[in-house]
Order: sequence, then C-alpha cells, then structure tokens
Amino acid sequence: MTFGDHNIDITKNIKTIEWLKSELLMTIATLYDFLVRGVKGSQDVLVDVLANIILVTYILGKRLGINFSRIDMKIEDKIRLGILEKHKIEDWHGDLSSLKQYLDGNRK
Repeated sequence: MTFGDHNIDITKNIKTIEWLKSELLMTIATLYDFLVRGVKGSQDVLVDVLANIILVTYILGKRLGINFSRIDMKIEDKIRLGILEKHKIEDWHGDLSSLKQYLDGNRK
C-alpha cells in the first residue's frame, strides 16, 4: 500500500463515519416523528426504524475500531448491572430480565 492509498482509506473511513452519524441522527428523528404522530396500522415501520438504529450503531462502532463482540459484552454488562441495581425500567416492567433471557436463549 502506498502513502496515497493510505490517505484514500483514511478519507473513505472518515466519510463513512460521518455518513453513519448522519444516518443515526436521521433515523432517531424518524423515530421521534413516528412516536409523535403515532404508528397507524402496522408496527412494521417502527420495527424497521428500531432495527436500523441498532444496525447503524454496530457498524459505526466497527468503523471506530470497536468489534461487535465488545459491544455485545458491554450491553450484557449494562443489563446485569441494571438488574442488580434495580434500574427503574427493570423495577417497573422487568424489561432488562426479559432482554437477558431473550439474549441468553438466542445464543444457545
């Protein structure tokens, strides 16, 4: 790889990171818009938006040098900590325990 190729790779990575940041912000804005207006009929649009937020977040992490498994481990740590500390969402709805159970079941 020559010096010029290295600069192209760095520039391409920076442009990709900027695009992913923009994509994440636009998708979050779309989520807010749907929540304000209400999702009529089907939840398919809402599921698509939420899935896109997760997807873009993983890929942005990768472009920033963080591998997928590290993100997964951090999520698992946050779930365990939230359960132990009785986070409000866990205390009120048990959502963290449900998510932990789901993730544990999917990995077997």
